[in-house]
Formats: sequence, C-alpha cells, structure tokens
Amino acid sequence: MTTGNSSFSQELLTEKESKTEIERLKELQREVEKEIKEKEELLKKIEKAKRELKREREELEKRVEEVEEERYKRLAQVFEKMDPELAGQKISALSDPKEAAYIIYNMKPRKAGEVMNYVDPKMVNKIVKVLTQIKNPSSGGKPLPKS
Repeated sequence: MTTGNSSFSQELLTEKESKTEIERLKELQREVEKEIKEKEELLKKIEKAKRELKREREELEKRVEEVEEERYKRLAQVFEKMDPELAGQKISALSDPKEAAYIIYNMKPRKAGEVMNYVDPKMVNKIVKVLTQIKNPSSGGKPLPKS
C-alpha cells in the first residue's frame, strides 16, 4: 500500500503544482494584458499629440508663408516707387535671384518690365528661371502670391 499511497501523493502534489502553475500563468496573463492596455493608451496619447503637433506646424508654416507674401508685396511696392534704373540696379545687387523674382512677381507688370530693362542680364536669366517655376508649380516651384 505504500507504493499506491505514494503514487497518489505524487498525483496530488502534481495536481497542486499544476494548479499553482496555472494560477501563476493566469496572473502573468493579467499583468501582460494590463501592460498592453497601458501601452495602447500611451500610444493613443502619442498619436493624438503627433496629430496636434502636425496641425500646429501646418498653421505655423501657413503663417510664415503669409508673412513672406506680405513682405514681398511691400518690397514690390517700394521698388515700384523707385526710378526704374535705380530699382534695376538694386535688384541686380540682390544675392538671391529667388528674392528678386518674388519682388518682380509682385510688381505691376508694366513697372516690372521697365525695371527688368535695367537689371543685369545674368540676373534677368536667373529671375526668369525662377519665374517660370512659379508659373508651373508642378516643376518644383513654389506658387507665389499675386498682387
């Protein structure tokens, strides 16, 4: 009877160990599920913050663009009031042909034509190149404000 009794004891022990192991695994499962839920909530917060930052960045970029547009419109007005020869010299002296093109673009066409007659021919070529990109935004040029 000792062998039968000991095997019964082993079965009880194994069953008890199994139940303990099952409970331990269930507890681990609950902990993992809790961690997953916390991580999902954190991910949702991060995604919400990311969307908000993107929206704010877009608003800021739009505002910067508006300020730049206004700046070029004002510069165009200043250059329109200058003598065309002086305005041409000043535009020729600009280091950035893109800025020169933005100014010309925002001037009244007739005045812009008069000024361009006095702009250095090398600068005119650069300005025209930028202006053609403005007219065709699909070629990579940034559309500019119309005055």
